[in-house]
Amino acid sequence: MNYSEYQPRPDLLKDKIILITGAGDGIGRAAAISYALHGATVVLHGRTINKLEVIYDEIEGLGAPQPAILPLQLSTAGAHDYELLYDTLAQQFGRLDGILHNAGILGSRTELAHYPIDEWDDVMAVNLRAPFILTQELLPLLEKSDNASVIFASSGVGREARATWGAYSVSKIAIEAVSQIFAKENVHPNIRFNCINPGATRTAMRAKAYPDEDPKTLPTPEQLMPAYLYLMGEDSIGLNGQSIDAQS
Repeated sequence: MNYSEYQPRPDLLKDKIILITGAGDGIGRAAAISYALHGATVVLHGRTINKLEVIYDEIEGLGAPQPAILPLQLSTAGAHDYELLYDTLAQQFGRLDGILHNAGILGSRTELAHYPIDEWDDVMAVNLRAPFILTQELLPLLEKSDNASVIFASSGVGREARATWGAYSVSKIAIEAVSQIFAKENVHPNIRFNCINPGATRTAMRAKAYPDEDPKTLPTPEQLMPAYLYLMGEDSIGLNGQSIDAQS
């Protein structure tokens, strides 16, 4: 299937409650606005409250359902933080219809022989540990949905290990495994777990990874949204344990 040509119906996500991590900018921001415009109540997660407030206002200004803001520091979150998160969502919404695990950090682009240990730990905490724990903690809310979709962010270096990509590559290879294992172990047929590889996109993280690249040659996050809408909506209901490319 050519996901980039997918044309979602306007009310694809009507009445859905969807949590988006890393919603402050880039792909997360584009997904938050796109999901909201297709009828979802989006729960905005990010490190920077100011950025989330701007997106909150933007979504409200577009006449989309009123979003919610959920601050959580993924790199340092402990059991109590996740319990609080669960309680907040349970009280406010009673269920969850989707999670887009978009938050991620790049870490150093250097050889493993010289890779800074503290950066390794940070990348693993945000890119691997947090999506795993968040999914585990929120499963009871996903189980209350008629049909729920959990999307993990993969990468080209998550399919094949690549030199100098260090912890980022390892974390993305591991998140592909996390997604597949959740899918294979899942006893709730109403929840599906998949990965999405956005590919080269005009984002701040891409610019940091490829400082010599001309960003104007890359698609914008908004141009990837057909694939993100497809995976979150009911048209992908038969897809589970898969990894798709947003630009194919």
